[in-house]
Amino acid sequence: MELSPKAQAVELIRNSNQILILGHSDPDGDSVGSSLAMKLALDKLGKQSEVVLMGSLPENCAFLPGFANIKQGLSASNDLVITIDTRNTGEELRLGHKKIAETHQVVIVVSPPKGSLLTDDVTITRSRPKYDLVIILDCATLERLGDLPQTQPDLFFETPTVSLDHHASNSYFAKVNWVDMTATSTSEMLVSLFEALGKGENLLDEDIATALLTGLITDTGSFQNQSTTPKSLTVAAQLVAAGARQQEIIDKIFRTKPLSTLKLWGKILSRIEENTELSFAWSAVTAEDITSVGAKPTDTSGLIDELLKTAEGMKFVFLLSERDGQIHGTLRAVDSATQVLKLAKLFEGGGHQNAAAFSVEGTLEQKQEEIVKKISAAVAEGPTLMDLNH
Repeated sequence: MELSPKAQAVELIRNSNQILILGHSDPDGDSVGSSLAMKLALDKLGKQSEVVLMGSLPENCAFLPGFANIKQGLSASNDLVITIDTRNTGEELRLGHKKIAETHQVVIVVSPPKGSLLTDDVTITRSRPKYDLVIILDCATLERLGDLPQTQPDLFFETPTVSLDHHASNSYFAKVNWVDMTATSTSEMLVSLFEALGKGENLLDEDIATALLTGLITDTGSFQNQSTTPKSLTVAAQLVAAGARQQEIIDKIFRTKPLSTLKLWGKILSRIEENTELSFAWSAVTAEDITSVGAKPTDTSGLIDELLKTAEGMKFVFLLSERDGQIHGTLRAVDSATQVLKLAKLFEGGGHQNAAAFSVEGTLEQKQEEIVKKISAAVAEGPTLMDLNH
């Protein structure tokens, strides 16, 4: 009988020793929390691993154990790899080198047994770290990993990949895909994974439980989102019983905000616009707005759930923000019947039925009006909005 995706993931992890942990670019609390928890659990299992998260890291997660060790790119090896095409020269090459002391140079001499080597026959590359498994967490598509698939294509072709995710928009891009759309977060899924990996030994300790509870709390909006389930509450209780520092999480995530973040939120709130006919509200923030108050792009995180989503009489809200030459759109349903995932898919975005996001190339000056018109037109179509998946 074929193993379930979860069982396949467990077997691959047990049989691997050099593991790379990835999450989506510009990670949120669930991506950071699940990644750090995975790293801590693998440490307990005697595995070598590292966490790589591209883009801006959320500073409100800096209290989590291991946050300072997160890498924002794959570190290059010190080795240079020289590859020689020997189809026209034969493979019995003679290699030699000589030092030129006065110029501090080393000259490498390659002598072919026949013919001659051309410069086009030789390529020089940097060797990359060798992994025997890549674990990709909380990421619906390969493109959401940032530029890693483009800069390190061999990594994803040559190395087994495991994707653990809870998004309905997951494209099943890995070798093994464990996608649980009933889970409120990837962190929630990892509790079950760690139980299987422990073989009866409890892997959960205070640090791992705190990292996982951070992911669970942030993805459920501290259990206020409509996606909150009885299981997520049960898992949260299990994590608190394991020592998760719940009050520390609440203090760092919800009760502590830098002044730069508050100034940025003030700018965004002062620009709220509403469409009373179609019952939605939205705001926008430029890259210049962000830098002018000394904030970072990730400082918009939390605003839509903590403030915009509380707008009375709205079916949904969205925020447009400029990041790295793109416009990032974040949508949240206020009315449980509104499926904002379908709106995100208008721009090839993804996420959940009630919480979704998208990115488009350009600036707000170029694209803002077009985006708002497209969303308005889709909502105005009424019942056809429910068919945007097709």
